[in-house]
Order: sequence, then structure tokens, then C-alpha cells
Amino acid sequence: MPAPIKPQQVQLYMKTKQSGSSQDTAAAKAGISTRTARRIDSGTHRPQRGRPHDWKTREDPLDGLWELELEPMLEREPRLEATTLFETLQEDHPGQYDDKIRTVQRRTAKWKAAHGKPKEVMFKIQHHPGEMGQSDFTQLKGFSVTVQGETFHHILYHYRLSYSGWQYVQVIQGGESFIGLSQGLQNALSACGGVPKTHRTDSLSAAYRNTGGRNPQLTQLYSTLCDHYRMEPTRNNLGVSHENGGIESSHGYFKRRLCQALYRRGSFDFESVAEYQQFIEQVIAKLNAKCQKKFALELPHITTFAQISHP
Repeated sequence: MPAPIKPQQVQLYMKTKQSGSSQDTAAAKAGISTRTARRIDSGTHRPQRGRPHDWKTREDPLDGLWELELEPMLEREPRLEATTLFETLQEDHPGQYDDKIRTVQRRTAKWKAAHGKPKEVMFKIQHHPGEMGQSDFTQLKGFSVTVQGETFHHILYHYRLSYSGWQYVQVIQGGESFIGLSQGLQNALSACGGVPKTHRTDSLSAAYRNTGGRNPQLTQLYSTLCDHYRMEPTRNNLGVSHENGGIESSHGYFKRRLCQALYRRGSFDFESVAEYQQFIEQVIAKLNAKCQKKFALELPHITTFAQISHP
């Protein structure tokens, strides 16, 4: 089989022809046959392009860990997301792959293209530091948590500082009661280290007398609680739910992260409610670590408990 004609030979042949040499002379100088020269002149020459470029041209930025560690995780649990896989990489190999989030995202998207489309939720809300904290109750949907094998019926109290995004979540056994709101809010303020200027909810029956009017009144217990912490109670207007969107949006984000953590854990069962609460706090700690800089900026604007006790 004759050797393939190189592009450099074709270029040399054309250049020699243009300088005035005959076809035979130019072909001899380029190291090609007269027959090939005729094909070049007639425009029918088709250079061999070799095999397709299917080999890697640079080193794997993940050093083979995608195939060894991350892809097997997806195969076991396809609902895992790129962020979860990246956090696993950071935890298992501290400081080595902190700048590889985009690589993990691309490979996860490519993998899921053949197994189901990944879903992403993004949100960003702007507020002034120390201005507002938001509270609401939420329920887990699509999966069930069990305690010692028994279905655990509960809701979650969720608190969020609107500026920094710092969060607190507490397990509540029972409905949306004032006791649940009071315990959750006070524990959230204690964990935060202070009190924002205002506290926003929707029209929670634990906080408002919803008698059908457009301006429901505060319950006495909730009014007393807010007075104690010198925190102005506010609520979003009826029919305008996006006014409480900071906490509503974070509900979905937190629950997705909790669900991802449970998938990674490999079990939705806990030995006790305390163990479940501790697991939630671990998930929240990771989320709060992402907003630590903004939380540090917000802290000086939050009223401390010492200031409340000694105005």
C-alpha cells in the first residue's frame, strides 16, 4: 500500500508549479507521482485524513477519580447532583480539587444526558444587613424519614436571615402551632447570636388571627414574643406570596440538599429524633459555610441579647 500523500508535499508541488516548473519536475521535487500531480491539478485529489481524533490531548484534571469514585456513586444513586459529587471530592481529597467544580458539573451533565436530565434551581435575593429574618414551616415531599423503622410524621421550622442567607432548621412534631414557632424562632435567634430589626412570616395561624379580613391581627402570644426580642413583626400581603420569597425559595433548596445528603447516606432511617436533628444541622452547617463572609458582615448590624437585656 503506497504511503499517504502529506499536505506538505501538496503545498511543495503547488509552489514549485507556480515558480514555472513543469508538472513532472514539480511532482518529482515533491516526491509524488505524476498521476497524483494530475489529480491535484484537476482538483480531484482527496488527501487521507487518518483516523478521527479520539484520544486525549491533556491530562485528566480529576486524575481518574471520576471513573473510580464519582461515576460509581451516580450509578448507585442517579439522583445525586454535581454539587453533592463535588463536595464528596473535597471531603475525600482535601485541598486537591477545590477548583474543579466546573469539570464535575460538565461530566455530571454529560452522564445524566443518557440517564435523565438534571434539574437546577438558582436564586439570589438582596437585602440590607440585619434588616430582616424570615420564618416559615415546610413539609418534606417525595420521600419519608423513619425513626427506628417507623414513619416519622413531622414538619420543619425554617428560619433565614434575608441579607446573608444564614439558616436554621428545626424538627417540629405536630402542626404549625405557636409552640413550634416560638421554640424554633428562639432557638434560631440563639444559634444566630442576635436579633434582626424585623421578622417576616406569611399569614401563619400561629402568629395571626386570620378572620377573613385583609389586615389580620397579631395573636397575643406572638405579639408578646416579638416585643420581648424588640423585633418588629411583619407579614407578606395576602395573595403576594413572593414577598416572603426569600424563605420560600430556600425551602426547596434546603430540602433538595437534605434529600441529596440522605441519598449519599444510603438510608432514610434514624435511631432517634435527636440523631435526625443532628443530621439536619450538619446539612445546614455546610450551607451556612457558603455564606460565612456575608454573615460576618451582617453580624454587627444584628441586635445582641445583651443589648436587649440592657437597652
